Amino acid sequence: MASELRAVALAGIPRVREGDDIAGLIVEALQRSGLALQSGDVVVIAQKIASKAEGRLVALASVTPSPRAQALAAEVNKDPRLVELILQESTEVVRHRKNVLVVAHRNGYVLANAGIDASNVGEGDGNDHVLLLPEDCDRSCRNIRGKLAERTGVEIAVVINDSLGRAWRNGTVGTALGTAGLPALLDLAGTSDLFGRKLRTTEVGLADEIAATASLLMGQAGEGTPVVLLRGLKLPARDGSAVELIRPRDIDLFR
Repeated sequence: MASELRAVALAGIPRVREGDDIAGLIVEALQRSGLALQSGDVVVIAQKIASKAEGRLVALASVTPSPRAQALAAEVNKDPRLVELILQESTEVVRHRKNVLVVAHRNGYVLANAGIDASNVGEGDGNDHVLLLPEDCDRSCRNIRGKLAERTGVEIAVVINDSLGRAWRNGTVGTALGTAGLPALLDLAGTSDLFGRKLRTTEVGLADEIAATASLLMGQAGEGTPVVLLRGLKLPARDGSAVELIRPRDIDLFR
């Protein structure tokens, strides 16, 4: 029997601003598209609109860089105000050199610039405002999932997606920063391969694979499609969080 996965980029999502109801915007976009949520669906949301709705936009003019930020900014050739925000959002500077600053975000992710970005921000000239990650992406997913269930009566899964670089690989890939309603990490240990051999250590970054699939439709520039509906996945009946995807420091060879 053939398997089929359907992916739909929801059209008509307006420019999101602080205080906007993401769940309400999704329901309206579904109605315009003639779609209704079904049990087992996954809604993937771009990190930027979640951050905007939560008021995570910061004017650089409001930031006073510390002496540490000023010294580090000179080494990495970045705006000291931006570096100050990066340090505030992180627990550790993992790697740095000219034009590169990789940190451990306070929520555990290891990524460049603590995920702070100026692209597609939509304020000023794109250089005077930056957007921070949501305070807690898993919590954001749970909130949006709950509101969608209240409005539609359907239990679905929600993923917040961002485009991140990876150690040892070129290019950015859609990555799950938050999840609700599905296991972010799928442990296949104990299942059998095609020849009956039991798998011992195989783990699948399910939420990351979902995020990467949605990124093909979201795009990376001016596409303006920050919400993607995935239908047809056979999801395990377990809730989870994106924290499952973060490799513990003691087995993280990158650090």
